[in-house]
Amino acid sequence: MGTVMSHPVELFGYPVVGRLGEGAGSTIYRIRDPRSGTEYAIKHVVKRSDKDQRFIDQVVGEHRVGTSIEHESIRRIGRLFRKRRRFRIAEVGLVMECVDAPSLDTVQNLSLLDRIRIFIRLAEGLKAMHDAGYVHTDMKPTNVLVDGTDVRIIDLGQACEIGTTKDRIQGTPGYIAPEQAHRRRITERTDVYNLGATMYWSVSGRLIPTALPPKGGETEISAGPLGPDRIAMPIPLVELVPGTPPELAELVQDCVRVSRGDRPATMIPVIDRLLRVDRALSR
Repeated sequence: MGTVMSHPVELFGYPVVGRLGEGAGSTIYRIRDPRSGTEYAIKHVVKRSDKDQRFIDQVVGEHRVGTSIEHESIRRIGRLFRKRRRFRIAEVGLVMECVDAPSLDTVQNLSLLDRIRIFIRLAEGLKAMHDAGYVHTDMKPTNVLVDGTDVRIIDLGQACEIGTTKDRIQGTPGYIAPEQAHRRRITERTDVYNLGATMYWSVSGRLIPTALPPKGGETEISAGPLGPDRIAMPIPLVELVPGTPPELAELVQDCVRVSRGDRPATMIPVIDRLLRVDRALSR
């Protein structure tokens, strides 16, 4: 018989309905508001050692960023609960919109036009983050929930203010931008790169070469970041996937340029070029 994973009966006054999954040092549950009956998700982190402090900090940061942005492509963030022990935060719970949809990496049988429209929604959501002064920094298929062409960008735990230089490497091998791997300033062009890598994988099923290639699994980081001169450009999608519109292939290549100065400066030209591809495919 398999092991049945238990879950708490209640968290911060909300009855727990079930377990939804796990994230960075966190567990996500489905909860129900006892007054309205509305169901939400809650990201729950317990500090069991000093090493868990960064997971607490990520949830607090996700609340700060998420409550400052309102866009249909970004999962809505609600209240942050804190529990203290000896005057220090020892447990947090972040209430979030509960989205019953699979992640992009598991969705099959999407047409190319469907994918283009998903990319447009993602770029629009990221633009809204940038307009609010933040960069997501971890755009990848597992952080996108998809219901038809309706999408939600999730997991704002690594998001930061535009212009931030992080004190440690954060990002996902196969999607991470060179400036992330080398701990340089994070800008809107970082999200452009991450989105480009996401579009490339979505169309081809392949990861692009990055400064931190996956060592084993997607999240297992190699020994150290590669220098810019050692990062190869990916095979163009027109060569890899027959039928890929050249305009889409060119956009993706531009998004994942190693030198960020060669990438689109903002999401505006990315959206414009995706809309042109959409119109061409819709004829």
